[in-house]
Amino acid sequence: QVQLVESGGGLVQPGGSLRLSCAASGSIFSNRAMGWYRQAPGKERALVAAITSGGTTNYADFVKGRFTISRDNAKNTVYLQMNSLKPEDTAVYYCNSNVVGGIIPRGSWGQGNQVTVSS
Repeated sequence: QVQLVESGGGLVQPGGSLRLSCAASGSIFSNRAMGWYRQAPGKERALVAAITSGGTTNYADFVKGRFTISRDNAKNTVYLQMNSLKPEDTAVYYCNSNVVGGIIPRGSWGQGNQVTVSS
């Protein structure tokens, strides 16, 4: 089973930037689509962005043009660069090790990383 360790969350002012990282164990990383999801208080967990093994990306409408997902297969790591952050981006962000159809999380979850956007 793939284990995921996330890092990079924190408190940032509106308009600021953060980069999340998700390091995976196991040799299957490069063969799987990975994704980032987020869950705000009182809301369901929702897809933020996903990236296939070949680098094709899929973004939720609410982050298009602001967030960028990328991966480094040599380091077994997926990243989420978040720019122009808004208060409504405040949530716990999770990575998933196997995203099916660009949307459905079927793999292991990371431990979650709090991102708070506030002045």
